[in-house]
Amino acid sequence: MHYAWNNTAVKLVSFVPESMKLPGGALIVVSVILIGGFASPESQDNTRDNRAISLFGLAVIIFSMWATSRDRKAVKWHTVIVGMFVQFIVALFVLRSGAGYDIFSFVSELARDLLGFADLGTAFLTAATVPKLGWFLVTVLPAVIFFVALVQLLYYWGTLQWFIQKFAVFFFWSMRVSGAEAVVAAASPFIGQGESAMLIKPFVAHLTQAELHQVMCSGFATIAYVQPIRDVSILAQGSMGNASLAISKLRYPETEETLTTGRCVIPDDDEHRAANSLHAFANGAWLGLKIAGMILSTLLCIIAFLGLANGLLTWWGRYLNINDPPLTVELIVGYICYPLAFLLGVPRNGDLLKVAQLLGTKLIANEFVAYTALQTDPVYADLSPRSRLIATYALCGFANIGSLGTQIGVLSQIAPSRSGDVSRLAVSALIAGALSTLTSASIAGLLVTDQAAYFTPSAANS
Repeated sequence: MHYAWNNTAVKLVSFVPESMKLPGGALIVVSVILIGGFASPESQDNTRDNRAISLFGLAVIIFSMWATSRDRKAVKWHTVIVGMFVQFIVALFVLRSGAGYDIFSFVSELARDLLGFADLGTAFLTAATVPKLGWFLVTVLPAVIFFVALVQLLYYWGTLQWFIQKFAVFFFWSMRVSGAEAVVAAASPFIGQGESAMLIKPFVAHLTQAELHQVMCSGFATIAYVQPIRDVSILAQGSMGNASLAISKLRYPETEETLTTGRCVIPDDDEHRAANSLHAFANGAWLGLKIAGMILSTLLCIIAFLGLANGLLTWWGRYLNINDPPLTVELIVGYICYPLAFLLGVPRNGDLLKVAQLLGTKLIANEFVAYTALQTDPVYADLSPRSRLIATYALCGFANIGSLGTQIGVLSQIAPSRSGDVSRLAVSALIAGALSTLTSASIAGLLVTDQAAYFTPSAANS
């Protein structure tokens, strides 16, 4: 493989003048996106006009990150170009090719079956009918606990490190990032926003500012909840890590010397290493319980606080004669996020404000609340298939105010000496992570032609 690569692609590229490699690469990426996005026939509300808006929104996101960059002259465009190219190619493979769809659908089916075994534990602790109720408390949270325990077991066996190492080498080689950044970007889709940082625990205290920013950005951009989609694989390209690397390096480019430059390793954590497989699985169950408890308590408090805020705003709105629609937090942030919904390519048929409100709910509350509203609230039952598709992609990440506390808490515990840097970079990383997720929504708006095929029926319609 290496021989073939070195004697074909490497030799071919060597004939291209150094000054032309970057512009040539950018031209290739733009051409691929234009052909891939506009060559297919129109269908329903996925017109070429709407696709053009999705493409324009993608360009606006990239430009806004460059315009607000900490150091525009230090931006490494190779990382940005390769990141967006890989993001689009993966999406093209999954969303447009039968082979890609079948492969990832098969994997997602296995993943659903795997998480479904948590229902057996729930049934044992309660009753056989309880998992069928569909309650968040007895379906999602037990699956979280079981999955975290399984991840810890795989980590103890070394299986997880092997897979992560392969992905990390790809990011490291193709995007020219540091070893620590490559490991976190590769691990985030598999083990979540907080746990991925544990893989580089010995290095966290020595990370540069840009590396810290990237570690948090990868966490915020990680897929959190995809129940409304029939195939988990459809969002695989949203969590690959390449978009977060590209966007983070635009927002906060590297200007320092990194400790892990030129090497890509996952160090052993001897301090917390389990004694055997049973110990690892038990530790994972305990960690899963803490994560599930944090999700449960955060959801309870945030939803209750939103209810309080909405009650006060509605009362104030009646005083100011703002009654139709009622003045709520969702309405306010919906209007703030209105331009974002437009730039993602949501059809101008009355869906813009609804999708914008979902985006605002996700950013202020979290993705769980937003997805529940998308599935069960009658207000969103009449969303067009294209609007529902774009909303599902746009809501899939951890980027919300509540996750700020999680990221700051985890990294501050790993490296207390960097808690000040983590706090200073957190908001910037949150914005970059949110926009990384929105790039997936824009690409989905460009590529998916049969939008309705990707969803289970909404509960609001049943």
